[in-house]
Amino acid sequence: MGVSVSKEPSVHQLRLFLTLSEELHFGRAAARLFITQPALSQQIRELEKRLGVRVVERTSRTLTLTEAGQVLLPEARAAVAAVDRLRRVADAQLRQVCGRLVVGTMGAEASMAHTRAVLSLLQDRHPETTVRLVNLAFGDHLAALAQQEVDVVFVRPPVTDDIELHHLATEPRVACLSTGHPLAIQPRLTLAQLSGVPVVDMPEQVPRLWWDFWAVDPRPDGSRVRYGPVVTDMESLLHTVAAGEAMCFLPKAAREYFPRAGIRYIDVADLIPSTSALAWLRRRRTESTIRAIRHAAHEATNRGYSETI
Repeated sequence: MGVSVSKEPSVHQLRLFLTLSEELHFGRAAARLFITQPALSQQIRELEKRLGVRVVERTSRTLTLTEAGQVLLPEARAAVAAVDRLRRVADAQLRQVCGRLVVGTMGAEASMAHTRAVLSLLQDRHPETTVRLVNLAFGDHLAALAQQEVDVVFVRPPVTDDIELHHLATEPRVACLSTGHPLAIQPRLTLAQLSGVPVVDMPEQVPRLWWDFWAVDPRPDGSRVRYGPVVTDMESLLHTVAAGEAMCFLPKAAREYFPRAGIRYIDVADLIPSTSALAWLRRRRTESTIRAIRHAAHEATNRGYSETI
C-alpha cells in the first residue's frame, strides 16, 4: 500500500498566503504583490495541495480563512520570519567575508565631525573595506541594526540592552517650535514653560525608551507629555512643527543643518544634553569589519576631535 507524501510549501507561497490573510481579497492581495489574480489563486491552490488542507474558503463574494488556515497562519508567519532572519544573517556574514560594511545614519549624523573622523580613520587603516552609508528613518534606525540590515549605526542614544555603544560627542538639545507659537518669541525657555505643548510622536516600532528621552516624557515634575501627529523622518517632523501641530526637541546642530521657514530653535535652560555614539549589536562585536570600525572610533576619540559641540 503506497503512502502519499505532501511536498513542502515554498517560502514564496507562504508569503502569498500571509498577504492574502491580511487582505482577505484576491484582487487586493494580488495588487499588493504585483502579480495577477489568477496567478495568486493558482499559487494558493498549490499551497493547499502541498499542505493537504484548505486554508481559505472561497465564495462568490467573500474570502475567509478556514479553521486550518487560522491554525496554520501563525506557523506560516514564524516560518517566513525565520527564513528572513536566516537571509539577513547570511548577508551579514557575506559582508564580513567580503570586507563590506553597511553604516546607518539618521538625520544629519553623516555630516557630523565625529562621524567623518571615524569613517576617515577606518578607510585609512582598512582601505580594503568597502563602506556603504544608508540614511535611515526614525522607525528604522534601531530596527535595521537589530535585523542586521546595517552593521553599525551612528545614533543618538538611549538604545536597547542588546546594543553596545562607543560615545563620540555631547551636544545640547533645543526646543523646535513653530514661529507662530506664543513661546517662539522667548530668547530662552524652561521645560515648565513647555508643559502642555504637544510633542510629535514616533511610529510604534520605535522603542519608547528612545522617544521618551527625546520627548522628555515624563517631565521633571512627573507630568506626562501630550503627543501630536506621528512623524517618520526629519522632513515630516519639520513640516509638522512648522504647521504648528506640535513641537519637538532636537540636537543643537539642527540650527545649522535644518534651517526652515516657519521654525525657530530655542535654548532650554533645564534640558539635559544629548550624546552621539557608534552602535553595534553586542553579539556581533568581534566580527572583523565591526571590530575595525570600533577601533577607528576609539582612535578618533583619542585623537581629540571636538567632543562637545
